[in-house]
Amino acid sequence: MTVFSSEYYVGDDEIKNTKGYNIAAVLCAVMIIALLITTVVLGSKNAYELETVPSFELAIDEGRYSDALELYRGIQDEVLKSSPDDQASNAARVQMLNDMQSIVRERVDTICNRIVSNRYVLTPSDINFLDSMKELTSSVVSERLNSICEDFLLGKVEKPVVMYFFEQVQPIGNFSATANPLLRELDFIESATGDVQTAEVKYSEGDYIAAVQKYTQVDNSYDGFVGEYCGKRIADIKETMYEPMMAEGDHLLQTLKFYSAEKLFSDLAVIFPEDELIKSSLLEATSHTSEVKEYRGKIECICVRSLIADNEVAFRGRVHSPNTNLYLTNREFEKILENLYQRGYVLVDVENLIDQSDPSFLLERNLKVPKGKKPLIVVIEDLQYSASAYNCGTCRRLVLNDENQVCGEYKNQAGENVVSRTAEAIGLLDVFVEKHPDFTYDGAKGIISVSGHEAVFGYVVAAGEIEDRNAALSAANLPQINPTNDDIDNAREQVTAIKNVLADNGWKFASCTYNYIADCRNTEKQVLMDDHTKWMDQIGSLFGEVHILVYPNGNYIYGTDDRAVYYKNRGFRIFFGGGATPYHIYGDNYLFVDRAMMSYKTLNRKAYKELFDYNEIIDPVRTQNSDKKQG
Repeated sequence: MTVFSSEYYVGDDEIKNTKGYNIAAVLCAVMIIALLITTVVLGSKNAYELETVPSFELAIDEGRYSDALELYRGIQDEVLKSSPDDQASNAARVQMLNDMQSIVRERVDTICNRIVSNRYVLTPSDINFLDSMKELTSSVVSERLNSICEDFLLGKVEKPVVMYFFEQVQPIGNFSATANPLLRELDFIESATGDVQTAEVKYSEGDYIAAVQKYTQVDNSYDGFVGEYCGKRIADIKETMYEPMMAEGDHLLQTLKFYSAEKLFSDLAVIFPEDELIKSSLLEATSHTSEVKEYRGKIECICVRSLIADNEVAFRGRVHSPNTNLYLTNREFEKILENLYQRGYVLVDVENLIDQSDPSFLLERNLKVPKGKKPLIVVIEDLQYSASAYNCGTCRRLVLNDENQVCGEYKNQAGENVVSRTAEAIGLLDVFVEKHPDFTYDGAKGIISVSGHEAVFGYVVAAGEIEDRNAALSAANLPQINPTNDDIDNAREQVTAIKNVLADNGWKFASCTYNYIADCRNTEKQVLMDDHTKWMDQIGSLFGEVHILVYPNGNYIYGTDDRAVYYKNRGFRIFFGGGATPYHIYGDNYLFVDRAMMSYKTLNRKAYKELFDYNEIIDPVRTQNSDKKQG
């Protein structure tokens, strides 16, 4: 047995570790060499890339166009031959090509802009550059040729400018292939300019359907440049219009404007013939429409004030007001609606009776209604919610509920605030139409007339109303108010929000003078002028353009009277008077309509027998209250 000294003995583990160190050293050396090679290669490649574009530009500056073109085509060949896996290098080469193209484009654009703007005459140097740079210049000039033809089509440049541009570039050899066909089409382009510009005006106004229809008409009449342009614009407009038009159509369906929705989706079905959603929406609209015919005859117009929302307050409270005879209960109004519906009446928009596009001359329009229906206009009178009517059980204001629906709010016998859609005529009519969509023609509801001397929709919206509001509150033995500017601003925001919901759902608005002037006919012009100024400042600023004036108590002013002319000059085109029988007439730049006032005192008029059965209308609570008093 041989014994080795421990001093010289090397174990197996140490031999393995020594081998590991050697392998690691070799790998490190290989990596360093590879890194050096890569650095050298990349460094040279970056230098190559950095030098190529400046060399290209310098060659152009010095007029060495063949050298510049050779550089461009060399890089282009490298891109075409490169491996798809070599993405980094390929991206760098593509960027170089883009940079070169940008250099050429900038110079070509400068030359072309001079031709168009300054009647610039091409120099031999310009011609040499444009001709020698072959595909680089021809692509840019081709775009400019098409662009100036588009501008000509759209009326942005005159024909002499176009002709001069062609005269300058067309003789250059590599441009004639594009220029000659376009030059031959200039007369066709010129003949299409009017229709194309009309289509563009419609597009700019947001009337996408009319724009597509016009472009389609032109496209069917022209081939070549005009036809291609129209096809491109039709595709662009279709992409732009689809979502907003579908949203508009859905909104029309939601707000029961079925006739408008039918027209919209019918037009869209032509433009998008394969779209199933449009077909489905069109079917929904047509299921709620019927044949429409022109109507010539009398037009019924009924008018109501705020409703009695709480019979307990109105008829069974300790304090009774004889003024309850001025108001209908919500049940009575609902029964009137039922009777009118059963007798074939349909709500219409009074503004459909006129064409007011010309502010100086009003044109009569033939009213259209569904076949077999009779038109009906509803006016809600002076919806300010005066404190003087609280003891009649009326609402105290309008509010929006969680579903963004307009509701009436009143205080019951126990002093609790109650919010209900059916507490007021607005909500009752809205609900009734939702149950009977054929009671409205294209979503029309009614007209809400607004004064302002105390409040609007129950809200104090101006400092000038505070004194009148407090006087009415004091007379009703209610606490005074002292709203801050912030309170008034908040009230205006709430009224605006309510107004927007009402307008969106088919309601229209009218003035009934700021102070609800009881006898306009015997009121001096200056008083009316001052009153209207206040209405415009405090109320009109909330409601925007209002074209309807409802004379309080029906005491109208003749249309030729200087005071009526004053109102017409302030934008009013429709005036409501008062009368139990239906009557309307077209005057000098205005329409006059009589409204039949609906109150407990007037319901048994003979003239109303065609509208409803009096015995069905009267709320039993009135009789019960009368019996109770007699007992």
